[in-house]
Amino acid sequence: MKYTPNPPAVAEEMLKTIGLGSMEELFSDIKDDIKLKKELNLPPAMGEMELRGYLKALAARNVSTEDFPCFLGAGAYDRYIPAALEQLLLRSEFYTAYTPYQAEISQGILQSIFEYQSMICKLTGMEVANASMYDGGSALAEACNLACVSSKGKHKVVISDTVHPEYLEILKAYALSGRLEVVLVPGREGAADIEAMVKAVDGETACAVIQQPNFYGILEDGTDLAKAVHDQKGMFIMAVEPISLALLRSPAEWSADIAVGEGQPLGGALSFGGPYLGFFAASKNLMRKIPGRIVGQSTDLDGKRAYVLTLQAREQHIRREKASSNICSNEALCALAASMYLTFVGEQGLKDIAARSHHLARYAQQQLEQAGLELKYRQPYFSEFAISIKDPAAANRQLLENGIIGGYQLEDALLLAFTEKRSKAEIDRLAAVLGGR
Repeated sequence: MKYTPNPPAVAEEMLKTIGLGSMEELFSDIKDDIKLKKELNLPPAMGEMELRGYLKALAARNVSTEDFPCFLGAGAYDRYIPAALEQLLLRSEFYTAYTPYQAEISQGILQSIFEYQSMICKLTGMEVANASMYDGGSALAEACNLACVSSKGKHKVVISDTVHPEYLEILKAYALSGRLEVVLVPGREGAADIEAMVKAVDGETACAVIQQPNFYGILEDGTDLAKAVHDQKGMFIMAVEPISLALLRSPAEWSADIAVGEGQPLGGALSFGGPYLGFFAASKNLMRKIPGRIVGQSTDLDGKRAYVLTLQAREQHIRREKASSNICSNEALCALAASMYLTFVGEQGLKDIAARSHHLARYAQQQLEQAGLELKYRQPYFSEFAISIKDPAAANRQLLENGIIGGYQLEDALLLAFTEKRSKAEIDRLAAVLGGR
């Protein structure tokens, strides 16, 4: 109660109103082993002016990607965000907009969501997209859940362990429901073992999943897997990186039934891990089974164009007894940022960004190899790869001491990402520090 805004007398009155005698009773359902055992290490009370100075000093201790070049990726990427995008998102009508239940006064946000869906469809080649998900991991889990629910008794999800480990953890959490069974197939040389995955696919398989590029940045070939799972009347699901789709084959061209991914690279800041944006696109025949909501375009009584919430078979709506998902929110502001980003850079701009990222990664490989380092996996990649290093944690510490944010630490390697923000000079510094260890 020491740090609550209410004085003790008010807090006691509130507790008494709900029939409790203490704060301990209020939190009695929380297990003792996860409760804080000691007082928080907070300074004495301050005035507003002093507090602002104190917090500013704390914030200055953070390492910023504006000051240090960042080679850390693994699902969240330091990409350039156009200044116009950041400024437009500050408009109050955007950042205060939530759920557009009343279509007649929500035309602006409904139109922005409709355009976001249209852009995701164009990017993935799929026929329909929903109004966004929490993040890439939940989008993938929801896709697998949809496949199992729709398959009339099938429950197996055949997935490679080269998919992002956090996505796999979310999927395993969904599997606790008993609705799906996760069959994790070990990769081979950093890529999905497609042959082993094909063997794992059988009549009980609801879907098969790969990530493109995978967690290690390597490009996958899903041709045989897509055919195998379709032969068993299952679905082929791809988790994809959106920037790479400017150059790579789209999920539709891989015969995917569902395409999901993390939309953070599309104008989203790193923001210490969120909020992010999960996109979800599918073939038209799955439209009524997609979780979340879909915004559609129609006409009003005067024949004018109008936008509406077309489908929202969710647990708190009129068809809630038929809902197969509890996804009930919409990352509308993040989706709007993605729409703005794609509009600002355009088709050619997106291709240029993707090409620059790949070319910088190729340049980095050359410089690192000249410095005596080797790729952990000799496989085709897009803009991310792992280099073999005996002590990745020590390497990252040394990089940070030299003003560089290093890569994601694997057991015996560093996973390095190269975005359009990086320069040859920064890559040269990276190679010099790692090569000089």
